Amino acid sequence: MTKATPLWVPTEAQRAETLMAGFTDYVREHSGFEGTDYRALHQWSVDSKADFWRSIWHYCGVVSAQPPTQTLDHEQAFPGAQWFAGARLNFAENCLKGGSDQLAIIELLENGRRCQLTFAELRQRVASVRSFLVAHGVGKGDTVAGMMPNISDTVVAMLATASVGAVWSSCSPDFGTEGALDRFGQINPVVLFTCDGYYYSGKRFSIGARVRQIVDQLPSLKAVVVSDLLGEIDSGLEQGHAFTDVLDAFPDAPLEYTQVDFHHPLYILYSSGTTGKPKCIVHSVGGTLLQHLKEHQLHSDLRAGDRLFFYTTCGWMMWNWLVSGLASNATVVLYDGAPIYPTASALFERIMSESVTAFGASARFIAALQQEEFVARPEQVDTLRIMLSTGSPLAHESFEYVYRSIKSDFCLASICGGTDIVSSFVLGNPTLPVYAGQIQCAGLGMDVQVWDDTGARLQHQKGELVCASPFPSAPIGFWNDVDGTRYHEAYFARFPGVWAHGDFAEETPEGGFIIHGRSDAVLNPGGVRIGTAEIYRQVEMIPEVLESVCVGQVVGDDVRVILFVVMQPGQVLTEAIVTKIKTQIRQGASPRHVPAVIQAMPDIPKTRSGKIAEIPVRKAIHGEPIGNTEALTNPEALTLFYRCLDTHSG
Repeated sequence: MTKATPLWVPTEAQRAETLMAGFTDYVREHSGFEGTDYRALHQWSVDSKADFWRSIWHYCGVVSAQPPTQTLDHEQAFPGAQWFAGARLNFAENCLKGGSDQLAIIELLENGRRCQLTFAELRQRVASVRSFLVAHGVGKGDTVAGMMPNISDTVVAMLATASVGAVWSSCSPDFGTEGALDRFGQINPVVLFTCDGYYYSGKRFSIGARVRQIVDQLPSLKAVVVSDLLGEIDSGLEQGHAFTDVLDAFPDAPLEYTQVDFHHPLYILYSSGTTGKPKCIVHSVGGTLLQHLKEHQLHSDLRAGDRLFFYTTCGWMMWNWLVSGLASNATVVLYDGAPIYPTASALFERIMSESVTAFGASARFIAALQQEEFVARPEQVDTLRIMLSTGSPLAHESFEYVYRSIKSDFCLASICGGTDIVSSFVLGNPTLPVYAGQIQCAGLGMDVQVWDDTGARLQHQKGELVCASPFPSAPIGFWNDVDGTRYHEAYFARFPGVWAHGDFAEETPEGGFIIHGRSDAVLNPGGVRIGTAEIYRQVEMIPEVLESVCVGQVVGDDVRVILFVVMQPGQVLTEAIVTKIKTQIRQGASPRHVPAVIQAMPDIPKTRSGKIAEIPVRKAIHGEPIGNTEALTNPEALTLFYRCLDTHSG
């Protein structure tokens, strides 16, 4: 097999300066590791899990009131492994240890508003909100919800919640009443943090009426706290308090931290919920903290004083990942608004004016920059050391575009994991080469492999992405899943004792990974498994097409591939363009990848984290009911696919 040519290779000097290199030296000195390269380090990290994660604890500077008595229990069952028994710590305390004058948060709104907080100011706000929560009886194990934009108030509310040992759960303010209740109605929050509205694509959206509807159907609530973005706070809201009033009520409150066990719940995150009510996935204080410290410091080379930005909403796990940057004493840059308004490059240029060192966004955002043919000026990206991409596989051409038009000498890190683990299985590495279309490596401590249906490991072939042994950021379980049945069925039913992640993947000769799509969306024409990402990559090369969704339709005892495309403004899907698409797919992928049907659509349904909703589209063209359209940002688009049944039958 021909070895790929890297797009970027770090110099020896660049490698030596990374925190990954520093950690490698550290474990050589303290843990008996004797290897010389990343592959050896990764193998040691999964073979010697206790030694590795104990080293992360110390090297990354975990703050704890009581150290662990044991790193990992001897049984190492998966699920059920017990990490860092005896440890007592607090997540907020770890996030708030930065120097008083150091900048902690930069907040940017689409309407031009900019605010910032030092760590001293952030600590005082957290202390004030903490006192408010305590005054309302909120304590260890209670749930607190946020229907909030990505602003500093949200970070303050989350850290205050964590400081008392309570559990935080959030969604973005664009969620409809049913979507919010599908989530918060399952967890019975005692306090709701929300806002009067938000800005998006140049428009103001007031949500006061919707908040009233949600509050009326959450009888567990003791208080509602509202942030003022539009100047429309509802003074008549029952149990309502303005966020600024909460701060003013406790101006000199002391900041205290309730110490909890490593496995104490920190976050409740939600599955996309496109097939029914979303699953409530519970993540632990210690597992989340330790995994994020590792990913930030070692895999992203994030240091004290660096500026970390990732475009996200509070309904996506990347928000939780972003905020953890505080635990590495970095400044987190928050942005709330549309990602490509008024142009795709507008956000990038505004964020880079803040001297960001680590920038992250979805693969679709990078593709939008590419379609706009944006070229960064050298002074814009002078501070940028790493660029991250997730949400969907980053196309080969997008890799090449970034190195051609954004910056040629830095690490472009495609990452993949998800809400299920609030982190990544495979991700970037500033000490390794970058190859087009490949994720650089498996994360340290993550025993990632690709298996066939029988559980045999595959090398350089497509199969199921699995994690073969325990890791600390595996969920505690699902909320209200008393006997663990739903949790086991979600990840461990296919391969007992092994986490099956649901991605169709391939390990490359270079030691990297390619994600070909979700396993449940894999196409199977003529019995050949095809990842949808392989088709999307080719369609992205057709300039007349804006975006697409590809699904399989059962016809008799076979499956045929149907491709729906949204055309660029002013373009029409002609026979000539259909031929162009098919030729590109045939030549770039294979004849088996060529769709049997290509049809233009005005819109494609997406989840609230911006991902193409393949499964609902597949259900729609088969005339099957969709379990929960509130999980989609544009559920009305699905009706168009139901109407295509006649076209696609037979």
